[in-house]
Amino acid sequence: MRHPLIPLCVLSLSFALANALHFYLDANEKRCFIEELPTDTVVEGHYRALEWSEAQQNYIKDEELGIHVEVEEVDTGEIVVKTKGPSDGRFTFTSHDSGDHSICLSTNYTSWFSSTHIRLYLDIVVGKTKASAEHDRAHVSEMASKIRDLNQKLEDIRREQQYQREREADYRNLSEATNSRAVWYSMVQIVVLVGTCAWQLRHLKRFFEDRQMR
Repeated sequence: MRHPLIPLCVLSLSFALANALHFYLDANEKRCFIEELPTDTVVEGHYRALEWSEAQQNYIKDEELGIHVEVEEVDTGEIVVKTKGPSDGRFTFTSHDSGDHSICLSTNYTSWFSSTHIRLYLDIVVGKTKASAEHDRAHVSEMASKIRDLNQKLEDIRREQQYQREREADYRNLSEATNSRAVWYSMVQIVVLVGTCAWQLRHLKRFFEDRQMR
Protein backbone atom coordinates (compact mmCIF):
# COMPACT_ATOMS: atom_id res chain seq x y z
CA MET A 1 0.00 0.00 0.00
CA ARG A 2 1.52 3.30 -1.11
CA HIS A 3 1.48 6.39 1.06
CA PRO A 4 -1.08 9.01 -0.12
CA LEU A 5 1.60 11.73 -0.09
CA ILE A 6 3.77 9.97 -2.67
CA PRO A 7 4.17 12.42 -5.56
CA LEU A 8 2.93 11.54 -9.00
CA CYS A 9 6.46 11.54 -10.34
CA VAL A 10 8.17 8.58 -8.67
CA LEU A 11 11.86 8.26 -9.30
CA SER A 12 13.41 4.83 -9.69
CA LEU A 13 16.98 4.31 -8.48
CA SER A 14 19.34 2.04 -10.37
CA PHE A 15 20.49 -1.16 -8.63
CA ALA A 16 24.12 -0.17 -8.33
CA LEU A 17 23.68 3.54 -7.63
CA ALA A 18 26.80 4.99 -6.08
CA ASN A 19 26.62 8.67 -7.18
CA ALA A 20 24.68 11.29 -5.24
CA LEU A 21 21.60 12.91 -6.71
CA HIS A 22 19.67 15.90 -5.42
CA PHE A 23 16.09 17.05 -5.64
CA TYR A 24 13.81 19.72 -4.21
CA LEU A 25 10.77 19.43 -1.97
CA ASP A 26 8.57 21.67 0.07
CA ALA A 27 8.31 21.55 3.86
CA ASN A 28 5.13 19.43 3.87
CA GLU A 29 6.08 17.23 0.92
CA LYS A 30 7.24 13.61 0.91
CA ARG A 31 9.44 12.26 -1.85
CA CYS A 32 9.62 8.50 -2.48
CA PHE A 33 11.82 6.26 -4.57
CA ILE A 34 11.15 2.70 -5.70
CA GLU A 35 14.00 0.25 -5.50
CA GLU A 36 13.71 -3.40 -6.54
CA LEU A 37 15.85 -5.53 -4.22
CA PRO A 38 16.68 -9.22 -3.84
CA THR A 39 16.18 -10.94 -0.50
CA ASP A 40 18.66 -10.13 2.31
CA THR A 41 20.29 -7.22 0.49
CA VAL A 42 22.01 -4.48 2.48
CA VAL A 43 21.13 -0.91 1.49
CA GLU A 44 22.89 2.15 2.88
CA GLY A 45 21.76 5.71 2.34
CA HIS A 46 23.30 9.09 3.11
CA TYR A 47 21.27 12.30 2.88
CA ARG A 48 22.00 16.00 3.40
CA ALA A 49 19.26 18.63 3.45
CA LEU A 50 19.69 22.39 2.94
CA GLU A 51 16.98 24.99 3.54
CA TRP A 52 16.40 28.06 1.36
CA SER A 53 17.30 31.33 3.07
CA GLU A 54 15.57 34.42 1.77
CA ALA A 55 18.06 36.60 3.60
CA GLN A 56 21.11 34.99 2.05
CA GLN A 57 19.41 33.96 -1.19
CA ASN A 58 21.02 30.56 -0.91
CA TYR A 59 20.45 27.08 0.46
CA ILE A 60 22.00 26.78 3.93
CA LYS A 61 22.19 24.23 6.71
CA ASP A 62 19.54 24.61 9.43
CA GLU A 63 20.08 22.83 12.74
CA GLU A 64 16.32 22.71 13.35
CA LEU A 65 15.69 20.89 10.09
CA GLY A 66 15.20 17.14 10.47
CA ILE A 67 14.59 14.35 7.98
CA HIS A 68 12.13 11.48 8.31
CA VAL A 69 13.08 8.26 6.53
CA GLU A 70 10.56 5.50 5.93
CA VAL A 71 11.20 2.31 3.99
CA GLU A 72 8.27 0.07 3.12
CA GLU A 73 7.95 -3.21 1.24
CA VAL A 74 5.52 -2.38 -1.55
CA ASP A 75 3.99 -5.85 -1.91
CA THR A 76 3.44 -6.60 1.78
CA GLY A 77 3.14 -3.06 3.19
CA GLU A 78 5.63 -3.96 5.93
CA ILE A 79 7.60 -1.01 7.34
CA VAL A 80 11.28 -1.90 7.26
CA VAL A 81 12.66 1.45 8.49
CA LYS A 82 10.95 4.41 10.15
CA THR A 83 13.37 6.88 11.65
CA LYS A 84 14.00 10.57 12.19
CA GLY A 85 17.43 12.09 11.85
CA PRO A 86 19.24 15.42 11.54
CA SER A 87 19.57 17.33 8.32
CA ASP A 88 22.74 15.36 7.55
CA GLY A 89 22.52 11.66 8.37
CA ARG A 90 22.54 8.04 7.28
CA PHE A 91 20.20 5.08 7.27
CA THR A 92 20.76 1.38 6.67
CA PHE A 93 18.39 -1.52 6.20
CA THR A 94 18.29 -5.10 4.92
CA SER A 95 15.53 -6.29 2.61
CA HIS A 96 13.53 -9.15 4.15
CA ASP A 97 11.84 -10.21 0.91
CA SER A 98 12.62 -9.68 -2.74
CA GLY A 99 10.58 -7.09 -4.62
CA ASP A 100 9.96 -3.35 -4.79
CA HIS A 101 10.83 -1.22 -1.75
CA SER A 102 9.58 2.33 -1.27
CA ILE A 103 12.17 4.69 0.24
CA CYS A 104 10.46 7.91 1.36
CA LEU A 105 12.00 11.08 2.77
CA SER A 106 10.25 14.11 4.27
CA THR A 107 11.07 16.98 6.62
CA ASN A 108 10.00 17.51 10.21
CA TYR A 109 8.14 20.66 9.13
CA THR A 110 4.41 19.84 9.26
CA SER A 111 2.77 23.21 8.60
CA TRP A 112 0.71 23.21 5.39
CA PHE A 113 1.16 26.95 5.10
CA SER A 114 4.95 26.86 5.28
CA SER A 115 6.72 28.10 2.15
CA THR A 116 10.07 26.57 3.07
CA HIS A 117 11.93 24.97 0.18
CA ILE A 118 14.44 22.18 0.75
CA ARG A 119 17.27 20.93 -1.44
CA LEU A 120 18.02 17.34 -0.47
CA TYR A 121 21.08 15.41 -1.55
CA LEU A 122 20.74 11.63 -1.49
CA ASP A 123 23.26 8.88 -2.03
CA ILE A 124 22.00 5.29 -1.93
CA VAL A 125 24.33 2.30 -2.23
CA VAL A 126 22.89 -1.16 -2.73
CA GLY A 127 25.30 -3.70 -1.35
CA LYS A 128 25.77 -7.39 -1.95
CA THR A 129 23.23 -9.97 -0.91
CA LYS A 130 24.05 -11.42 2.47
CA ALA A 131 24.92 -15.09 2.44
CA SER A 132 22.60 -17.27 4.48
CA ALA A 133 23.84 -19.27 7.45
CA GLU A 134 23.20 -22.49 5.55
CA HIS A 135 25.31 -21.22 2.66
CA ASP A 136 28.05 -20.23 5.09
CA ARG A 137 28.05 -23.70 6.67
CA ALA A 138 28.16 -25.35 3.26
CA HIS A 139 31.02 -23.07 2.23
CA VAL A 140 32.93 -23.86 5.43
CA SER A 141 32.36 -27.60 4.93
CA GLU A 142 33.59 -27.33 1.35
CA MET A 143 36.68 -25.42 2.46
CA ALA A 144 37.36 -27.97 5.21
CA SER A 145 37.09 -30.80 2.68
CA LYS A 146 39.51 -29.03 0.34
CA ILE A 147 41.93 -28.47 3.22
CA ARG A 148 41.76 -32.16 4.16
CA ASP A 149 42.44 -33.14 0.55
CA LEU A 150 45.35 -30.71 0.42
CA ASN A 151 46.79 -32.08 3.67
CA GLN A 152 46.48 -35.64 2.30
CA LYS A 153 48.31 -34.64 -0.88
CA LEU A 154 51.04 -32.95 1.16
CA GLU A 155 51.39 -36.11 3.26
CA ASP A 156 51.70 -38.21 0.09
CA ILE A 157 54.36 -35.84 -1.23
CA ARG A 158 56.24 -36.04 2.07
CA ARG A 159 56.19 -39.86 1.99
CA GLU A 160 57.37 -39.86 -1.63
CA GLN A 161 60.22 -37.49 -0.76
CA GLN A 162 61.20 -39.70 2.19
CA TYR A 163 61.18 -42.77 -0.07
CA GLN A 164 63.34 -40.98 -2.65
CA ARG A 165 65.81 -39.97 0.07
CA GLU A 166 66.01 -43.56 1.28
CA ARG A 167 66.58 -44.85 -2.25
CA GLU A 168 69.23 -42.20 -2.81
CA ALA A 169 70.99 -43.30 0.39
CA ASP A 170 70.86 -46.95 -0.74
CA TYR A 171 72.30 -46.06 -4.14
CA ARG A 172 75.04 -44.00 -2.50
CA ASN A 173 76.00 -46.86 -0.18
CA LEU A 174 75.98 -49.33 -3.10
CA SER A 175 78.12 -46.96 -5.18
CA GLU A 176 80.62 -46.48 -2.35
CA ALA A 177 80.81 -50.27 -1.79
CA THR A 178 81.33 -50.84 -5.53
CA ASN A 179 84.08 -48.22 -5.68
CA SER A 180 85.76 -49.75 -2.64
CA ARG A 181 85.76 -53.22 -4.22
CA ALA A 182 87.07 -51.77 -7.49
CA VAL A 183 90.01 -50.18 -5.61
CA TRP A 184 90.87 -53.43 -3.87
CA TYR A 185 90.59 -55.34 -7.15
CA SER A 186 92.96 -52.87 -8.83
CA MET A 187 95.46 -53.23 -5.99
CA VAL A 188 95.33 -57.04 -6.28
CA GLN A 189 95.89 -56.76 -10.03
CA ILE A 190 98.91 -54.51 -9.47
CA VAL A 191 100.39 -56.98 -6.93
CA VAL A 192 99.85 -59.91 -9.30
CA LEU A 193 101.35 -57.96 -12.18
CA VAL A 194 104.41 -56.96 -10.15
CA GLY A 195 104.85 -60.57 -8.95
CA THR A 196 104.55 -61.89 -12.50
CA CYS A 197 107.14 -59.40 -13.79
CA ALA A 198 109.53 -60.31 -10.98
CA TRP A 199 109.14 -64.04 -11.70
CA GLN A 200 109.72 -63.50 -15.43
CA LEU A 201 112.82 -61.39 -14.81
CA ARG A 202 114.23 -64.04 -12.49
CA HIS A 203 113.50 -66.77 -15.01
CA LEU A 204 115.17 -64.84 -17.82
CA LYS A 205 118.20 -64.14 -15.66
CA ARG A 206 118.68 -67.85 -14.92
CA PHE A 207 118.19 -68.66 -18.58
CA PHE A 208 120.96 -66.32 -19.70
CA GLU A 209 123.28 -67.49 -16.93
CA ASP A 210 122.83 -71.11 -18.04
CA ARG A 211 123.64 -70.12 -21.65
CA GLN A 212 126.82 -68.37 -20.61
CA MET A 213 128.04 -71.35 -18.61
CA ARG A 214 127.79 -73.57 -21.68
